Amino acid sequence: MQDVAQQAGVSAQTVSNVVNGRTERVSVETIDRVARVIDELGYRLNQSARSLRKGRTGMVGLGVPVLASEYYGELAERLSRLFAERGIRLVTENTRGAMATEMDSLAASQLETYDGFILAIAASESAELDRILPNKPIILLGERAVSARFDHVLMDNVGGGAMATGHLLDRGARAVVALGGAGSGGESLQTLRTRGYADAHRGRGLGVRQELILNTGLDMADGFRAISALVDAGVPFDGVFALTDSSAHGALRALTDRGIRVPEDVQVVGFDNVRASSYTSPRLTTIEPSNDEMADEIVDIMLMRLQTGGPTQEPRRSMLPTRLIVRETTR
Repeated sequence: MQDVAQQAGVSAQTVSNVVNGRTERVSVETIDRVARVIDELGYRLNQSARSLRKGRTGMVGLGVPVLASEYYGELAERLSRLFAERGIRLVTENTRGAMATEMDSLAASQLETYDGFILAIAASESAELDRILPNKPIILLGERAVSARFDHVLMDNVGGGAMATGHLLDRGARAVVALGGAGSGGESLQTLRTRGYADAHRGRGLGVRQELILNTGLDMADGFRAISALVDAGVPFDGVFALTDSSAHGALRALTDRGIRVPEDVQVVGFDNVRASSYTSPRLTTIEPSNDEMADEIVDIMLMRLQTGGPTQEPRRSMLPTRLIVRETTR
């Protein structure tokens, strides 16, 4: 900082004011000159010293179960941009959807690594989460309501599943596949969205055919393999509710390879509204789970907790709505 001050012909305090955004009494010309010298000298803040002084690292962690997932990749990108606008770095970890790794990430976040941590829950349950004694903010993201001790941002998976399936049924489909569905196994993305699938049938006086609930994985290859196998086995169906957009993309490829027209012969609805779904052929009808609003909510809660000094207030629980994005894969 002294080097920058000397080169720019100002005091070290002026450089400090410019670097830290305290520029009310600094002229525009001085700010420009200091910024130019900073670029020329390659000056960087000493983050370790700054962290010691402020009691913060300026970093927030995000744990996701799959780094290669389109959905989690786009979520991380949104959060990274929003935090960066507020001078905070987001560090993303891969928990691989394992309970032990999720717990390790939460435990490490309570040491000196992060100012706060965001965990997309895949495996952890309330009993494990309740063992964490937080001294820093923790926000849970997940499909189901778990420990009430933490801030939690949830997605309306049941409502979204019912909306997707209902759209197919209302467009004339009567044999709808739940691609990636699961009828049992506790609360998870798969069971909750499948519950919505079943609710849509019951709400229209229709029965659910268990052979059309395909308990597969949720990525593109899983969707391709499952729909290919169903067609090859000669099982009739005229609709697909894919529990993720990724599996829907695989289903579209499988149907195209077998000469089945979408939406004329089979209609398809996904869930997540990832960017690629606007560019498939045909473009994918899908459920939008408030992606932008979710990122805004997470950042708002984290900033509130950081400003108040940690998890000292009543935990906040937010259930964000879903909406149907109608494109070209339904009639």
